[in-house]
Amino acid sequence: MFHLILLSSASWTLGPFTRDGLINPILGPNPKATFKCPMRNTKVLWEHDHVFNPAAIARNGEIYVLFRAEDNNGSGIGGHTSRIGLADSLDGSHFSKLNDPVLFPGRDSSSRYETPGGCEDPRVVQAQNGMYVLTYTAWDRKTARLSVATSKDLIHWKKHGPAFAKTRFLDTWSKSGSIVTRIDQGKLVAAKIRGKYWMFWGEGTLHMATSTNLTDWTPLIDSGNELLGVLTTRPGKFDSDLVEPGPPAILTPHGVVLIYNGKNGDKNGDPSLGVGAYAAGQALFDRNQPDRLIDRTSTYFFKPELPTEKTGQYKAGTVFTEGLALFKGKWFLYYGAADSYVGVAASK
Repeated sequence: MFHLILLSSASWTLGPFTRDGLINPILGPNPKATFKCPMRNTKVLWEHDHVFNPAAIARNGEIYVLFRAEDNNGSGIGGHTSRIGLADSLDGSHFSKLNDPVLFPGRDSSSRYETPGGCEDPRVVQAQNGMYVLTYTAWDRKTARLSVATSKDLIHWKKHGPAFAKTRFLDTWSKSGSIVTRIDQGKLVAAKIRGKYWMFWGEGTLHMATSTNLTDWTPLIDSGNELLGVLTTRPGKFDSDLVEPGPPAILTPHGVVLIYNGKNGDKNGDPSLGVGAYAAGQALFDRNQPDRLIDRTSTYFFKPELPTEKTGQYKAGTVFTEGLALFKGKWFLYYGAADSYVGVAASK
C-alpha cells in the first residue's frame, strides 16, 4: 500500500544540478589497461569497452569515484564481464584512475554469484566507525543479486556476499542498494532510524530492507507476505516503465530524500523524452518511517542532453545516477552516460 501526502512545493529537493563549468564526460574506457584476472589466469583488457555507473564519496579533501568497467570479453548489454575501478579528484571533475580494479570476480566465496558477469553498479556510504560499505550487483548472467563489501581505504575490499543471503530472497532478482545516510561533518554516514539501518533497492518497483550491521539485510514484506513496494511507475511520466534507486538516500529535516532513476515507456511515457530513455527524479519519504512515501517530483530534474549521454552503448539515452557527494559546499552528482561513460553535475 502506498501512503502519499502531497506538499505545497518541492522545497525539499536537492539541487538544482548543472553541468556548467564541468568537464564531461569525466571518465571513459581505456583500451590499453590490463589486469591479470584470477578467474582466467590471464591478462584482460578490463576497461576496454565501457566505463559507467559510478559511486562517489568525499574523503580527505578529495572525491573518490568507484566506477563499473566492462572488458571486451562478450558483447551486448550485460554480456561483458564487469569490474569496479577507483579514481580520485581534487576538484570533482578531473580524475586519475588506479591501474587495477579494486573489486572483481575472484576465487572466493562470491565467485558463484559473480561469474561470468562480474561486479556491477556500486553505491558507497561510510559507517559511523569509518568503514566504507559498498552495495553492488553480483551478476552470474542468470540472476542479479544485490551484494555487500566493506573497506577501510576504498582499495581493499572484503566481500560479504549477497545482501539477502540469510533470507528467502537470496535467489530473487535484486540490485541497486541505496542506503539511507545522514550528513555528519560534511560526510554521508549511514543513518540509524528506530534502531535500524534502511536501504531502498529494486528494479521496476522500489522496495526496502533493514539491517543492524549494514551487511546482512532483511527485505520488508507486505500483508500478503510479498515484497513491500514503496515507489512504483506512473503512466505518462518519465518513470512509466520502471523506477530504480540512485545514490544513497539522505535524511533531511523534511524527510528522507531519494534521487531515483526512471525509464520512459514506449506507449505510455513522457513525450518529451525518447522511448526507453533514463532520467532522474526525486522522492521524499517519512524520516521516522522511511517506507512511507510523502511526495515525489512531478517530472524529471535531470535528463540525457549531451552527445555522450545519447550515443553510447545504450542509445535510447541514459543519465543513470548512482554517486552523490557533498564537496566544497556543493553537491556533486555522478552518473552513467549511455552505459559507456561517467558524467558529473553539481549544485549551484
